[in-house]
Amino acid sequence: MTETIKLLKTRRSFPSMNLVEPGPSPEQLTDLLTIASRVPDHGKLAPWRFILFRGDARAAAGEATAAVLQKNRPDIDEKSLAHEKNRFVRSPLVVAVVSRAAPHAKIPEWEQLMSAGAVTMNLIVAANAMGFATQWLTEWVTYDAEARRVLGLAESERLVGLVYIGTPNTEPFERPRPALADIVSEWTPAG
Repeated sequence: MTETIKLLKTRRSFPSMNLVEPGPSPEQLTDLLTIASRVPDHGKLAPWRFILFRGDARAAAGEATAAVLQKNRPDIDEKSLAHEKNRFVRSPLVVAVVSRAAPHAKIPEWEQLMSAGAVTMNLIVAANAMGFATQWLTEWVTYDAEARRVLGLAESERLVGLVYIGTPNTEPFERPRPALADIVSEWTPAG
């Protein structure tokens, strides 16, 4: 079994709160983003981009999204607000994958969105191959227009998700996976 197959058979998400320093070095980050970008991209549109949250910017991003949440929910309790303020400091690096899918004469938006999903998965697999652990989360910031704006997205862009990357501080654990018998079927001609 190749190392790639072994990695793909055992890859799992780690809770972002279990991702600690060290995160990727600048050189590793360049490699990660380069690898992430090597996905099917019909029309060579690069219908996605990355926003990096690292260092002190992580806490500032959490403060910004917490302000939006408090505006939307003035009755929010302090514990929930504190949780939001810590959104981006859960791991050493958070990468927002942003979809720039847009109407195009030849390339359906759906294909552009799938390309952004592939970018996200490539990022996760590459980070895992480097020895890091990851978690891909969406949560409310993905769906809130004001939160997306304060995170640096244009009105026409969508947040595919936040990829938390760091070193795991716990042993991996497995979750139930679907049985192939429940998700695989054979096509047969009608008739």
